Amino acid sequence: MYDVAVIGGGPAAMSAALNLKIRSKNFIILAGTDEATDLSKAPNIVNYLGINNISGKDLIQTFEKHLEEMGIQKKKEKAYNVLNMGEYFTINAGSNFYDAKTIVLATGKAKTTLIEGEEYYIGRGVGYCATCDGPLYRNKTVAIVSENREGEEEARFMGEICSKVYYLPLYKTIMLESNNIIVLKGKPLSVVGDGNKVTSLVTTEGDIDVDAVFFIRDVLPVSQLIDGIELEDGSIKVDKYMATNIPGVFACGDCTGKPFQIAKAVGEGNIAALSVAKYLDKILE
Repeated sequence: MYDVAVIGGGPAAMSAALNLKIRSKNFIILAGTDEATDLSKAPNIVNYLGINNISGKDLIQTFEKHLEEMGIQKKKEKAYNVLNMGEYFTINAGSNFYDAKTIVLATGKAKTTLIEGEEYYIGRGVGYCATCDGPLYRNKTVAIVSENREGEEEARFMGEICSKVYYLPLYKTIMLESNNIIVLKGKPLSVVGDGNKVTSLVTTEGDIDVDAVFFIRDVLPVSQLIDGIELEDGSIKVDKYMATNIPGVFACGDCTGKPFQIAKAVGEGNIAALSVAKYLDKILE
């Protein structure tokens, strides 16, 4: 049982982790893949106090070096679901599950919106982790829509157990068709079903009859990650202590809304960690 599970791997998550370490809390960082943050693509950053004219890639390396010096390690595991168990939380990270007393959400800002029908059919054929839910569709036909190369591994796994897998990459790839996998160039437009379950995926290249659609996104929709969390203008609503409407759940960084700046993310990560530490100390009183 961890004191805290930090979900995310960008500046807000790293800032929170650093301060949790200083406060001697037992925590885990589920950072996901490197594609989860666009900071590495920034050519030159001039508005981060004390560090001028630095690339996003170099700034990330500076942050990560600081964590290494503090003995902090990030796990490259993506959290797919956070379950509120009452006195603690259980995090599903693919084939692994972790328990924590509190949560710090630092997932970043989702860059894409849900397509028509996607939210309605979540749990009825729409999923976000093929290796988690894939066995439910053994010998059936599924589609995988992916924003990054993580989806290729998911597609290969599903190709071993499904009769047919349609793979729709939303990025440049040289992945070839193989082992029941059909690679398509179309873009997803909507998920269609009979009201109870998914029946097809509508794409720019036509309709595909499927039993399920898995979306592999750089950043998961918050509504999928944790049930019941309050949003405001599409971002997680927090108070000045970075607390959400769910006791024990805090949020920081781009997922809490504008401005999408590194300084804001780092500052909110600091506040979230201090608030979590105070929350945990109060529990133990």
